[in-house]
Amino acid sequence: MTGAAGGRAQQREQTRRTLVRESRRLFATLGYGEVGLSEIVAAAGVTKGALYHHFTSKTDLFRAVLTEVQEEVGETVAATAGTHADPWTQLTAGCQAFLTACTAPDIQRIMLVDGPAVLGWTEWRALDAAGSARHLSEALTALIDAGTIPAQPVAPLTHLLSGAMNEAALWLARSTNPTDLPDTRAALSRMLEALKTK
Repeated sequence: MTGAAGGRAQQREQTRRTLVRESRRLFATLGYGEVGLSEIVAAAGVTKGALYHHFTSKTDLFRAVLTEVQEEVGETVAATAGTHADPWTQLTAGCQAFLTACTAPDIQRIMLVDGPAVLGWTEWRALDAAGSARHLSEALTALIDAGTIPAQPVAPLTHLLSGAMNEAALWLARSTNPTDLPDTRAALSRMLEALKTK
């Protein structure tokens, strides 16, 4: 009995992973609005009943995809920052890694274009705050405590930097100029340097 129950649980988890993977591929390629549930279940090789066993709606499924994308970006940023010992370099490397990661077309489409449109700004911002904005806030707090950045309220600074980087990533998504990414990275470096205590 335990073996059979464990096998069913594994199968359910595999079905969920397949639904998220195929939905992500379709949302990234076509956009949320152009993808129907019938396309998702066909790509995943499951029934609509199986989809509804895991997700209450297409929006709920998109939320799972967006969460996965945000976690991957967060892991990339943390891994890049973690290769440096100096807290300031961790911050700057992490911010640059975020900007670069967001230039991937699937990340742009799901996280920056469809995310706010599908879930609404309030929920999208809550998800962003729970992930990357929280890490940014922690890094800025540590730098203020160390005196690297002048003492100031952390929340406004976190929102300003996060908003600037998200807007830059959206702009880069529409850009066709190959010099825009290096130019934006350089501008971000100058902006971050301006935060330091003189």
